[in-house]
Amino acid sequence: MTKLSVNINKIATLRNSRGGNNPDLVKVALDCERFGAQGITVHPRPDERHIRYQDVYDLKAVIATEFNIEGNCKEDKFVDLVLANKPAQVTLVPDAEGQITSNHGWDTVKHKDYLKEMVAVFQKEGIRVSIFVDPVVEMVEGAVETGTDRIELYTEAYAHNYFADREKAVISYIAAAHHANKLGLGINAGHDLDLHNLHYFAQSIPGLLEVSIGHALISDALYLGLETTIQKYLQQLV
Repeated sequence: MTKLSVNINKIATLRNSRGGNNPDLVKVALDCERFGAQGITVHPRPDERHIRYQDVYDLKAVIATEFNIEGNCKEDKFVDLVLANKPAQVTLVPDAEGQITSNHGWDTVKHKDYLKEMVAVFQKEGIRVSIFVDPVVEMVEGAVETGTDRIELYTEAYAHNYFADREKAVISYIAAAHHANKLGLGINAGHDLDLHNLHYFAQSIPGLLEVSIGHALISDALYLGLETTIQKYLQQLV
């Protein structure tokens, strides 16, 4: 079964809007685990507009499931944060400074040498590495040459086109996944997956190990409650 990692960035955004500790980010993470999530994802950014660097230390001290830290490894502060906390997984995302949300994967061909160097830095410390990529066979081939353990397929295009033609929307992802499986890469996925499009995606992608979902899941929780929402997402992955 594909694992569900809950991205709690939006909880941190809500907390930060009032300057206090409500909602309590650590408690929410522990509740997500208690309600069935198999992992917790955070994506700290340099301006700390949602996840703060201290949050990562606080979470690492208590999380019992898989801890996944996403971010841009071109930021030295991010690299230091990951190495200090040694999560189960680091996901390398090519965000520009000030970017609202991730909107593209790495060009693993152009940046192969750099990524190879960074993958080795994290793997040396026993951290599994995943590289954020678009669903393009050439990018999968470039990723495997970096030595990464996994790729994370950027699913915004799939989600955007799902209702128009879901078979067409998923076809490039299936091709990328088949190629990743052939090359021995693990497959994660994330971005704009929700209760409408998740089941079809999970059923279509061979070898899908993990999805990371934040915005849609937290939005659904406003209506359904966090426990019910997590259960509903888990049901889509069966």
